[in-house]
Amino acid sequence: MSDAVTNPVIGIIGGSGLYDVDGLEEKVWRRVPTPWGDPSDALLEGRLGGVRCVFLPRHGRGHPLSPSHLNYRANIDALKRLGCTEVISLSAVGSLRADLPPGHFVIVDQFIDRSFAREKSFFGEGCVAHVSMGHPVCPRLGDALEGACRTLGLPVSRGGTYLVMEGPQFSTKAESELYRAWGCSVIGMTNMPEAKLAREAELCYATVAMVTDYDCWHPDHDHVTVEMIVKVLLHNADNARHLVKAVVPELSGQRGLCHAGCDRALQHAIITAPDRRDPSLMAKLDAVAGRLLG
Repeated sequence: MSDAVTNPVIGIIGGSGLYDVDGLEEKVWRRVPTPWGDPSDALLEGRLGGVRCVFLPRHGRGHPLSPSHLNYRANIDALKRLGCTEVISLSAVGSLRADLPPGHFVIVDQFIDRSFAREKSFFGEGCVAHVSMGHPVCPRLGDALEGACRTLGLPVSRGGTYLVMEGPQFSTKAESELYRAWGCSVIGMTNMPEAKLAREAELCYATVAMVTDYDCWHPDHDHVTVEMIVKVLLHNADNARHLVKAVVPELSGQRGLCHAGCDRALQHAIITAPDRRDPSLMAKLDAVAGRLLG
């Protein structure tokens, strides 16, 4: 990268039940047009403990957007366009393990992508790129999130696999058992292609998966009511707000290059020769890949 030192700007994507961030100063909601269309909502800019933050409610305020209808490319582009260097993704999930009960937070380190109705890349015909997804979560962000959870006394597990299903329907029992056999920890509908696009945009990315209930494999699943799930969801959202207020100061201060290489993911990923690149696609990539294509 051209600059070895970065002043971090923390992007925060709020999942179900989380539509704002407490404690932000100098707050302003900003509409951000992107070449990929409109993001889920306006983005809330502000400062938390002196650190610049940008918050995006993933489903929009009031939750009008389903997982399949989110404009994932516009969401990540907008965060990058506003200067974000890292993204903390907060997501409601179902549990696939008995030791991950409702109310538990999981800082996942792997994903299995079973979504199929979404645009999954900024690149394509006219400019081809293949980024590495072997380790899709930034360990530095994971460390900070784990430390903040433990400081707050939140029930947390470090590591685990997030199975991303298409939705909007929940899984069948047979699917749930299959995902358990694969060794998955939690199941949700939103973190892919979000994580892939964050990597293409050279953003450090980490997920806090917040368990609302057990998936349908669990023998007590049928006894869970919507009221119970909503109660856990709101409690998780409260804890997530506390977590954001605790972790952002830990990410303050200038930092050097990401040790995991998240901020250089495109360095050797673009394989289309310069003279064969589509100028119209190049223009759309101005925020995502401008440091290499400008």
